[in-house]
Amino acid sequence: MANIFDYIQWRGDLSISKDEFNKIDNLILSRFSYFPFDEIIKENEVVTIRELSERFNKKDKSKMPILWEDDLSLFPVMGASKRFGEMKATRYVNKINVEQEKQFSAITIIMPDDTIYISYRGTDDTVVGWKEDLNMTFKIHIPSQIDSVKYLEQIAKEYPNKIRVGGHSKGGNLAVYATTFANENIKSRIINIYNNDGPGFNDEIIKTKEYKEMIKKVETYIPQDSVFGRLLNYADKYTVVKSIQKGIMQHDLYSWQLLGKEFVSLKEVTDGSKFIDKSIKYWLEQIDMNTREQVIDIIFQVINTTKVDTLSELKNHWFSNAKIILNSYKQVDSENKKMVMETLSALFKIVKDNFLEEHLTFKSY
Repeated sequence: MANIFDYIQWRGDLSISKDEFNKIDNLILSRFSYFPFDEIIKENEVVTIRELSERFNKKDKSKMPILWEDDLSLFPVMGASKRFGEMKATRYVNKINVEQEKQFSAITIIMPDDTIYISYRGTDDTVVGWKEDLNMTFKIHIPSQIDSVKYLEQIAKEYPNKIRVGGHSKGGNLAVYATTFANENIKSRIINIYNNDGPGFNDEIIKTKEYKEMIKKVETYIPQDSVFGRLLNYADKYTVVKSIQKGIMQHDLYSWQLLGKEFVSLKEVTDGSKFIDKSIKYWLEQIDMNTREQVIDIIFQVINTTKVDTLSELKNHWFSNAKIILNSYKQVDSENKKMVMETLSALFKIVKDNFLEEHLTFKSY
């Protein structure tokens, strides 16, 4: 079995102009937007990936926000290859706004075949980023989605090229959202939209004419135990990719298996993925939008009393932070505590009932 590192070793000596762009190139570029560009690229600079990787190699990695350990290896490998090293990156943005509850980041890649790929970053390590993700359960349009449209329209205004748009996790959701609600004259220039295990949308978006038209250009890829890619309402058509990880860790795209230019695909997701999907959907059907918002706000108000900005900080000082969280939760009024407990209890009950139903059905065969 092979992964994206094996793919670069196999195809890295061939430029996109010699061997056309494919779905695996998409997967790699969807990860590219997660790299720590803040200190190595200027706002309006156009620079090759090779040059960026060389700048990255000169930095003290211990002081850089590395989101996934394999990123440390992928960046230099991309830069050293002809296929990716010759590509040019530009228009990097990274916006974190606690007041707006927004985490948005993107970068544009200009390719030798005279097309561009807009890569939207998924959720990073920030607390506000995870809060914004959960806001999707009760908000139709979140701030990063709105910014994704503005970013696409700005890039399309600057570059007349044909466009590919993609992302991993929340980045995949942003890719679909941006292309759905972009100006009509931009949509005709879009070649493909790639959603790599990104969550879906609320009914209000799914039912729009714009979504129904644009979803025809979307290619969705999820691992066999997918959780994130099956949240909310997701694409009817998707490719199930074999991952060597287990459970929720299959969200790690470095674990996705490839064969040449293709994913190693499976016929369907696992029973575990179906079980989680069914349980979460039943749970959300029982909890109204207002309650979802209040419960999520209460939980993050408690977490924010720790004064940490990232989940890493929360984890690294877990003992002291846990004490702060417990003390803070004690200050929550009894009515709100009751609402939180009833909401979580509903989830646990649904999981238990679904488990018993699945178990009894299996035993009846």
